Amino acid sequence: MMKKLIYTLVLGSLLFLNLNTVEAAVQTPIKPAQKAQSVAYLNVSPVAVVNNPVNYLNKNITFNAEIVAFTSLGLDYKPAYRDPAKYIGVLIRRPDVVDHVIPLSEMKIFITREVAEKNMDVDAGDKVKISGKVFSTALGDPWVDASTFVVLEKKEKSKK
Repeated sequence: MMKKLIYTLVLGSLLFLNLNTVEAAVQTPIKPAQKAQSVAYLNVSPVAVVNNPVNYLNKNITFNAEIVAFTSLGLDYKPAYRDPAKYIGVLIRRPDVVDHVIPLSEMKIFITREVAEKNMDVDAGDKVKISGKVFSTALGDPWVDASTFVVLEKKEKSKK
């Protein structure tokens, strides 16, 4: 009971500080249900992370996004290298552009090929929740190792 009270007080303090220091994105520490460890994630806007990647370096983040495509973009870039045999990149849609599908290519998101193979039915337009760690800010962009990739909603297919 005492641990809960202390956790709530600390969390409340962190929330108060975050709400006063973050301009566009509201950040709320959460714990993913799938993790046995107590890893806290900041609930962020992908655009806020792209606008200030250094603020998120070595931090765990989580966000909802719309898939654009799987890609090999950035895998072989030496300062943030990820083995193309083990990883694949994910492009998400820019959430700040409503009338066009424009990828948020500044954010490099990597998932393991094992996770990608389990999600072979993911299509452009599907909504997902991605959680991971910003491991680099090479080229001034955030580079994210995704620890979870969950499909929230499949895009309805148009009938022709």
